[in-house]
Amino acid sequence: MSAGTPSNTSATHAAARASQRRCVLITGATGAIGGALAKVYATPDTHLVLHGRQPQALENIATECRARGAQVTPSSIDLTNDVELKKWLTTLCADQVPDIVIANAGKNAHPTSDTVLEPWDDVQALLDINLKTPIAMAQHLVPAMQVRGSGQLVFISSLAGWYGLPATPSYSASKAGIKAYGEGLRGLLAPHDIGVTVVMPGYVSSPMCNAMPGPKPWEWPPERAAKAIARGISANRARVSFPFPLNFGTWWLAVLPAGISQWLVKRLGFHPSGGG
Repeated sequence: MSAGTPSNTSATHAAARASQRRCVLITGATGAIGGALAKVYATPDTHLVLHGRQPQALENIATECRARGAQVTPSSIDLTNDVELKKWLTTLCADQVPDIVIANAGKNAHPTSDTVLEPWDDVQALLDINLKTPIAMAQHLVPAMQVRGSGQLVFISSLAGWYGLPATPSYSASKAGIKAYGEGLRGLLAPHDIGVTVVMPGYVSSPMCNAMPGPKPWEWPPERAAKAIARGISANRARVSFPFPLNFGTWWLAVLPAGISQWLVKRLGFHPSGGG
């Protein structure tokens, strides 16, 4: 046996272990839920691909995840740029098709005190990242998952997807849209052994949550939300919605006569600041 054999064997074993790592892609990793999810999935058998718009915050999360044993590949590309997005995902799939893709990046918009409607530029940016980008990601990733014969797509909707809130009409529309898309895609992709999970969180502590007008009942910390989401993904659940009391209430808003729902929403205070 040559002197170089042991080290070569070790290198081979290390490469084999690396190739066996599951690949988890998370966008919006610098947000509250995304960062908490990254930490949940940060294990030695995982290659984390983390995307975030804040480079320093992203590097901090990547460092923490590496300390937990995960391999981490960070990215801050413009997800709303179709050319950049396609190039990024094509490069990723050439190396390793992600096993789990959590399209978590998103933003909110709401009417301000000096305008009735949300500013149009804000609405366009919101729809681009909340609705168009997750659909575009599926377009690029599903063919590769089909070839492999497995995969899990996770779309982040919201309990606001059950019923449009006057305080955030465009946000509600985007979350209702991605909910419907994910539900339709789940049935379409089931014969190909590709799972789809739609996540509908309530209020989760974060700067975005704090900026939203109206009350925030049953607010959860991001760590609790991330654990609930990860359990649902592991079980390939069609829908993960929480917390139960708020989910139950917002579901009723969707099925009650519209006049009653609108009256309830107004009475409960879910309207723009200064509205009534």
